[in-house]
Amino acid sequence: MTIANDEKWIDKEKTGLSEATMDIDLTLSADTIRLYAQKARAVASAMQDTFEGGHEGDVEFDADSLEEGHNHDGLAEEESDDLSDEELRELIEDLNVDEAAELVAVTWIGRGDFEAEDFQQAVDEARERAVGSTAKYLLGMPLFADYLEAGLDALDL
Repeated sequence: MTIANDEKWIDKEKTGLSEATMDIDLTLSADTIRLYAQKARAVASAMQDTFEGGHEGDVEFDADSLEEGHNHDGLAEEESDDLSDEELRELIEDLNVDEAAELVAVTWIGRGDFEAEDFQQAVDEARERAVGSTAKYLLGMPLFADYLEAGLDALDL
């Protein structure tokens, strides 16, 4: 079967291209989605570093510095130099409805909930089911970065 692509004819059997590849017109670019995957991987990596030895944020007290009075100078809120999580969360929250639905759809395809051929159906369902924070939903997936990359691969993007 041959199809037209910007006035060029492509033989799908020879090139191995699927119809889904030709029909998908993303609002978000594939490069932008890859950037989200990289940031999600960085966030996941940073989170794994905080669980070294199975302990998260152990607090050690120096007996010599503990005195009768409670002085809270050392308990100032700790600021993280790694703003990857916050940055990724804001990037996702700043997406418009169409972009967010596409990002969720790519994730669902990568997770195996939909086939690449059903991309538009996945986008429509993502748009219909969007009730809360898209960032909270997506970042709550432990394999979010993997799903994004697998979704892009399935869509040949």
